[in-house]
Amino acid sequence: MPTGRGFADLLFIPKQEFPDVPAMILELKWNQSAETALRQIKDKKYDSILDSYHGKVLLVGINYDKKSKSHDCIIEQLVK
Repeated sequence: MPTGRGFADLLFIPKQEFPDVPAMILELKWNQSAETALRQIKDKKYDSILDSYHGKVLLVGINYDKKSKSHDCIIEQLVK
């Protein structure tokens, strides 16, 4: 989905019948860092697509390191 400035990799918006389930914005990186992914979500204002959403929103940055074959992940709750 088009967002503030660019495209989020994944966006999950729960159905209205599940008000306790948070929406999630995911950004995936390869050989960078989870911090870089999270910063991109914030810098490019990917959360703007959810301006009319009234519930919790999780920002998720995930990075996969090809050399070590490991991943790291950071999850933050968006504070509006």
